[in-house]
Amino acid sequence: MVKHANVRVHTYYEIKDGKLVRKKRQCPRCGSFMAEHENRWTCGKCGYTEFKTA
Repeated sequence: MVKHANVRVHTYYEIKDGKLVRKKRQCPRCGSFMAEHENRWTCGKCGYTEFKTA
């Protein structure tokens, strides 16, 4: 049986002006969170990738 790590909600959301706002980038294709890599943003759900510009 695999145990999952506790999710820290405060790393994904913050409250600004009384509204809940996402801290991390959102995938334009499926709407889930995107992972930040050194040279790109990647969605783990659908595989969408955006490369960072210098």
